[in-house]
Amino acid sequence: MQQKMAAWAGRAFGFVWIGLLTIGTTLHAHENRTLIVQITGYAVIGAAMLGWALIESRTPPNTPAGRTMIFLLGLVSGVSGFLCTSHNGALLVLFAAIATLIAGGDIALEPALAVAGVGILGVMVGALVFGSTDAAALIGFPATMLSALFIGRHRRAYRVQAEQATALLERTRELQELQRHADVLDERTRIAREIHDVLAHSLGGLSLQIQAARAVLEDGNVDKALQVLDSAQRIASDGLVETKRAVHALRSDITLDQELSTLTTTHNSQYGSEVDLVIDGEPRDLPPAATMALLRIAQEALVNAAKHAAHETINLNLAYDPDEIRLSVTNAIPADAAPTGLQTVNGGYGLTGMQERLLLIGGTLDAGRHGNTWTVTAKAPA
Repeated sequence: MQQKMAAWAGRAFGFVWIGLLTIGTTLHAHENRTLIVQITGYAVIGAAMLGWALIESRTPPNTPAGRTMIFLLGLVSGVSGFLCTSHNGALLVLFAAIATLIAGGDIALEPALAVAGVGILGVMVGALVFGSTDAAALIGFPATMLSALFIGRHRRAYRVQAEQATALLERTRELQELQRHADVLDERTRIAREIHDVLAHSLGGLSLQIQAARAVLEDGNVDKALQVLDSAQRIASDGLVETKRAVHALRSDITLDQELSTLTTTHNSQYGSEVDLVIDGEPRDLPPAATMALLRIAQEALVNAAKHAAHETINLNLAYDPDEIRLSVTNAIPADAAPTGLQTVNGGYGLTGMQERLLLIGGTLDAGRHGNTWTVTAKAPA
């Protein structure tokens, strides 16, 4: 609003100054006929500019110009073009230039061309009426209007580009905010999934230890029962540590082969089963989601092996292939067990959850019986 007021203050000052200078010069030259035409035309220009100012003050920003505004701009341009060819009227071309400048910047191209065309037509008619033969003026006045129109169109393009850039920036900020919100939700989901898997792993071990404690207590072996309970307490403590480690791992880079090595050592101490870990290929960094998915699959497979192949050797193989990472866990199973699909050996659905985890990162999971062994194979993109 202040910018508009400043612009109109400048136009009002120019209107008064040019009017006094032009009409005063004509009055001094005693050209009465020209004086009457200039005064009449100047009054028309003033009325048109007043109407222009009133409409502009009541029109919200970025509102397309109406027919009345286009008419007033054309009126200012045409009358100014007509008068600028009169004696001492050259300065009046500035009003035509202002009208075409505003038309070029604020209205569509076709009406803006019409405003400029009316001004140029006014110059031609004025030259005939006033008998002007000044070639420089007859060429210069239309050129001035066309230049003003070009500048107006350039300003319009710059303004549109700036508005689009502002809108794009605002949209980018909104998308960034949505992305941050999605990242927070994704992190919460991953943390919840990891905590769920860790607790399921620990509770599975506790269930085995409680069953063992009940069995030895039924046999009256209190000392053995205390040992089993100590082991159960260690599993519970390790579960808490593992939960904290899982949350930390989600926020930092971890090495899969190192985590698997730690996992095999922990499994040996808890279940007394030997785990033969073999790593093929050159180890490399993996995304945290892929690392955690493969690590949880290894944990699930090892717990299942401890349930159904106690104290048997478990083969754990990690292969770094060029296009994928392959993890396989093989253990012996009882001859009477008949698992199907992706169920775990005891009929649970832990591996189904692991399959869903792998699908999120574009991986696959296969689990099945091969003779007297059960093999779980997970693949993740490299």
